[in-house]
Amino acid sequence: MVFWEGYCSDEVMGIFAPIVVYWVYAGFYQALPPLDRYRLHTRKEEEAKNLVPLVSVVRGVLLQQIVQATVAHGLFLVTSNANSSGMNVQPSLAIQIIQIIIAMFVMDTWQYFVHRYMHQNKFLYRHVHSQHHRLVVPYAIGALYNHPLEGLLLDTFGGALSFLVSGMTARTSVIFFCFAVVKTVDDHCGLWLPGNIFHILFQNNTAYHDIHHQLQGTKYNYSQPFFPIWDKLLGTYMPHHLVKRPEGGFEARIAKDGRD
Repeated sequence: MVFWEGYCSDEVMGIFAPIVVYWVYAGFYQALPPLDRYRLHTRKEEEAKNLVPLVSVVRGVLLQQIVQATVAHGLFLVTSNANSSGMNVQPSLAIQIIQIIIAMFVMDTWQYFVHRYMHQNKFLYRHVHSQHHRLVVPYAIGALYNHPLEGLLLDTFGGALSFLVSGMTARTSVIFFCFAVVKTVDDHCGLWLPGNIFHILFQNNTAYHDIHHQLQGTKYNYSQPFFPIWDKLLGTYMPHHLVKRPEGGFEARIAKDGRD
């Protein structure tokens, strides 16, 4: 039993809930006061280094979400497991947890190799992936700001593959994709807030991804959105540490000795 049962289908929730969660969570960060004591970059850096206005970022994210919603609708149509009475058969909680773990691994694997290739292929980086890196100083609303082709290949196809390989139902996908969206937004929020559960539980977090957006780190820390497994296995992990800036806030700084 879920709270939306009787109000809308699992498929409708699977299509629209991740979009709503994205804007609610990213909007929360956008509405916060400056919080200069917790920023990984100063506001002056954000204004000077970012090469795209907020309105363009919003348009880009909305375009990607339209594509994702269309693909999700198609996936749910072809994978429905409704029984003869029209009810969707749900697996046990243990099975759903296993499916989510599998989906996390599949998504991490897909995104690592596609992301890395977009950096290694000069044509793809220049004409496609560099759009995301126009936000040198990441912020929450820009988490899904990508070239449309990258949005399709990296995020939409990666999500579809995670859904299909794990065998999850539309209902389980609501939980998984909403969690993935929150994690992705948090990784781009640009704030190192005390008590942030993602910073406690995940090594691949806001500071980790901030290193990748820095000039010295663009060929490292490709892993997203969950774990740094592939970076560590394939030699693209860049150790870093947080340093307090005299004027307030933190800086994610690459470790010179190659160790945390």
